[in-house]
Amino acid sequence: MYAILDIETTGGKFNEEGITEIAIYQFDGHKVTDQFISLVNPEREIQPFVVNLTGINSNMLKNAPKFYEVAKRIVEITEDCIIVAHNSSFDYRILKTEFKRLGFPFKRKTLCTVELSQQLIPDMPSYSLGKLTRALGIPMSDRHRANGDAMATVKLFKMLLNKDLDKVIVKDAIKIEKKSNIAPNLKDIIEELPSDTGVYYIHNVNGEIIYIGKSNNIRKRIIQHFTGTNSKSKKIQRLVSTVTYEKTGSELAALLKESAEIKANKPIFNRALRRTVFTHALYSSTDDNGYVNLFIDKSNREDTPITTFSNRASAKNFMFKAAEDYNLCQKLTDLYDTKTSCFKYEVKECHGACINEEPTVTYNERVHSLIEKYSYANKNMLIIDKGRDIEEKSVFLIENGIFKGMGFFDLNYQINNRSILTSLITPMENNRDTKHIIQSYMRRNKRLKIIDLN
Repeated sequence: MYAILDIETTGGKFNEEGITEIAIYQFDGHKVTDQFISLVNPEREIQPFVVNLTGINSNMLKNAPKFYEVAKRIVEITEDCIIVAHNSSFDYRILKTEFKRLGFPFKRKTLCTVELSQQLIPDMPSYSLGKLTRALGIPMSDRHRANGDAMATVKLFKMLLNKDLDKVIVKDAIKIEKKSNIAPNLKDIIEELPSDTGVYYIHNVNGEIIYIGKSNNIRKRIIQHFTGTNSKSKKIQRLVSTVTYEKTGSELAALLKESAEIKANKPIFNRALRRTVFTHALYSSTDDNGYVNLFIDKSNREDTPITTFSNRASAKNFMFKAAEDYNLCQKLTDLYDTKTSCFKYEVKECHGACINEEPTVTYNERVHSLIEKYSYANKNMLIIDKGRDIEEKSVFLIENGIFKGMGFFDLNYQINNRSILTSLITPMENNRDTKHIIQSYMRRNKRLKIIDLN
């Protein structure tokens, strides 16, 4: 659990400042679960430059509660939470100073979104909250007021959690949570989980991830782990301490995150899995007569495949349907073994490419249409899919046929502005697995929105 906050102060000498406004959002990694926003009477003068910056003046604070009147609420909302702030050393120092004046020790673990941003979104021109959120397309209101800055930090932190493929933030959070010597109640863990699409992480008592999975219904899948009787399920049941999750909305996002994060974290119960997620692929070659032939073969060839498949059966099914949809010759698609004409020619459903009757130009045009549809080689495009809530979409960037990464957006200008789009995207490795996942998903989901960037 996190307490994401922002504090406005009077300014002045080091450790003599007073709080003029505070905003705290309790955040569980997915949504805000509690909030506290209040002006505070600092019982001291506000520096003129601070009045100009924040707009908060002494008249506004005459009837505001003093710090000792809000201290209990601050303790309650931050209890068992990691304090998150943009330049957290400042906000945390101010809070500790105020509590020290009351004779009360205040100790919390902190996370700084400036430092996290520098690690996870490198090479930004500025890491000030205003400039950074503008560069990332994060909407912001009431700049230099506690509520506006705290809410912007919530949105920024949510983006940083998504970009943290190594799950350092989540693993560290679990390490500091109170631990019990009693075996965890599996039912209690299940109660906290959503029935949504996403990636889930099963942790042991030290916060280490022991298994990563993806599901269209996270809760249902975890129930299967906790009620399974096979060897792996029983080991997970013995070792599980916590389950965290990340909603993705899009199944494509979940598949890509699962693949990348298994490679990054190497969980003990994922190591024997998915050595190859695809076994067969579609290839092309040109015969002596100039016709482009298509054929299915094992995916370990050195040639670049058009698209890949999980097994030979799905590859063959695809090829039969594609031959029908694009009116392709069964002989030239390796579906009918013959030295003469194919079966479809005999029933007048093939134009005769198998016996050199159809001009190569017209036949190859149809083959290239199929290749263009199912391969993204050399393409520059965005794939748009569902997001984590109704207002949001997920976006996947492909440049020159190379998968660059994915992100989430809720305003169209965030993807229309190339520099904002680049900042939103979490860079991910382009490899054979990601290519297979994307191509397979595009074949199965005909209603995906594709934006051509050329």
